Amino acid sequence: MRGGERRISAVMAIGALDSAIFADMFGTAAMREVFGDDAFLARCVEVEAALAQAQGRLGIIPAEAADAIAHAASSLANGREALDLVRLKTETETVGYPILPLVRQLAELAGASGRYLHWGATTQDIMDTAVVLQIRAGLTLIEEDLTAVRGHLAGLARRHRDTPMAGRTHLQHALPVTFGYKAAVWLYALDRHSQRLRELRPRVLLAQFGGAAGTLASLGDGEKSLKVRAELARELELDDPPITWHVVRDGIAETVQVLALLLGSLGKIAFDVMLMSATEFGEAAEPFVAGRGSSSTMPQKRNPISCELILAAAKVLRQQAGLVLDAVVTDFERATGPWHVEWVAVPEAFGYAAGALQQARFMLGGLIVDAGRMAKNLAMTHGLIVAEAVMMGLAPYTGRNEAHDVVYAACRLAIETDRPLLDVMLETPAVAGPLGLEKLRALTDPANYLGAAPNMVDRMLAGR
Repeated sequence: MRGGERRISAVMAIGALDSAIFADMFGTAAMREVFGDDAFLARCVEVEAALAQAQGRLGIIPAEAADAIAHAASSLANGREALDLVRLKTETETVGYPILPLVRQLAELAGASGRYLHWGATTQDIMDTAVVLQIRAGLTLIEEDLTAVRGHLAGLARRHRDTPMAGRTHLQHALPVTFGYKAAVWLYALDRHSQRLRELRPRVLLAQFGGAAGTLASLGDGEKSLKVRAELARELELDDPPITWHVVRDGIAETVQVLALLLGSLGKIAFDVMLMSATEFGEAAEPFVAGRGSSSTMPQKRNPISCELILAAAKVLRQQAGLVLDAVVTDFERATGPWHVEWVAVPEAFGYAAGALQQARFMLGGLIVDAGRMAKNLAMTHGLIVAEAVMMGLAPYTGRNEAHDVVYAACRLAIETDRPLLDVMLETPAVAGPLGLEKLRALTDPANYLGAAPNMVDRMLAGR
């Protein structure tokens, strides 16, 4: 313990989240503190102490024993004592789980009162509740970063409400939109993810205490044992479930699915920005930082590093979302293996989600938007992007199908001769006759064909 503390020697990292090189590109220090070994053990100790306190108040164990256990836990928390991690690791490898080795050391610190530690509990009770505490802390970090990212998107939508640009479908010019509209569409998805994160909390932030098979039989009286679980939940500020949930893992799985959905939406944003930063588009760029995104051979390069990291994280997290679904399929009253995949999937899901959000926060917080280049690209087809506007303007005179065929032919001619659509239309009697010069000039101006895009931006920003 303190003075004779034994810690595990550093283990070579084989994953990006623990890498001395890549850890802060794919993850964050704050999330590592939540899901690291020290934090997990601290949460397990916290649960053991809370259980003892709950049982002491209800007379299940002596109150003085509960106080001694809480004091021992406090000594670990404030650094007066320390776990022998070498011993813990060795014993965990023998037992297969870390709780019995942890209980042994905590009981030694509690002295004679240590005999009442872990009373009526089983390993999964402690580990599940500890992980729920980690998830709660992880969700808080995720929501903080998500709120900041949503704020950046709202700012972009507001500033560029009326900034016209080419809307693209199948990578080709479709109709004019505004960049504010594009940012508001991105924001709409993240708003829903924020709502999902709030809504899942009551389904996942639950205390787990059921004993060997979930029935709490070791505590005797049924009602009194249920009071222990309720008191444990109150002590940890968690919800008290109506029944043991250790073999129904949907709450844990839902959490990872929502994180995967969130990163899917961040990936869409990153994909759009990455394409917009291509030389041929030049409409947006990640914030400039000297040397960031540099090429080892091409001095002119400024690669979209944050976008690339977000896309990679989204793909990796998708695999964890699939993996954690395997843990939902459990056998009988204690799973033989599926639970273990959560030990991998849950920390990594939170790690990659935090990293992607940090990258998005940086990228969107300083996104460089080139409205001039957007206007230039919008005009590059000389009005073809608003051919639909001409068709709809002509339709009342000729009928919709006839208008389509006339405008289609004019578009083909404009493309073949590389001339502005307006010039070709003026030479097409079936169009110029009913519409005239001024009407055609208005119809072929992309800025006049934004539809309800600005209005939808206003609706997205209302109340912010």
